Amino acid sequence: MKTYGYAAQFEPGDNPGIIVVTFQDVPEAITEGEGMSDAQQQAADALGTVLLAYVRMGRPLPEAKALGEVISPPADIAAKLAVLEAFAKAGISRSELARRIGKDEKEARRILDPMHPTRLTMLEQALAALGRRLVVGWEDAA
Repeated sequence: MKTYGYAAQFEPGDNPGIIVVTFQDVPEAITEGEGMSDAQQQAADALGTVLLAYVRMGRPLPEAKALGEVISPPADIAAKLAVLEAFAKAGISRSELARRIGKDEKEARRILDPMHPTRLTMLEQALAALGRRLVVGWEDAA
């Protein structure tokens, strides 16, 4: 199971209460938050945005090697990344994906656009058409 989680480093910022977050494996993902809870939320959003930008630029997603508190992007972004990765590995056309999900090619193009928001149910349907299954879990908040 792939989670798109990466270890984050949390450091005090220049101003009191500010926490700066960086990712050794995803150096472009840098953010900050007011307190730990906000920093973790901002980190998840920043990570998701950068990972989608990697895909849009044709860059491979980095391998998660660093140790630390693992942060994952929001569920909809992780599901979008899973669809994009599964589609690339499937070696099929957008038209074929559209046929498999019973939608027109315009809808398939939107699903495969890293920057276009897509409903989780549609991403789940696309993953199923690509022979994958979306798994949702939870963990205690820090």
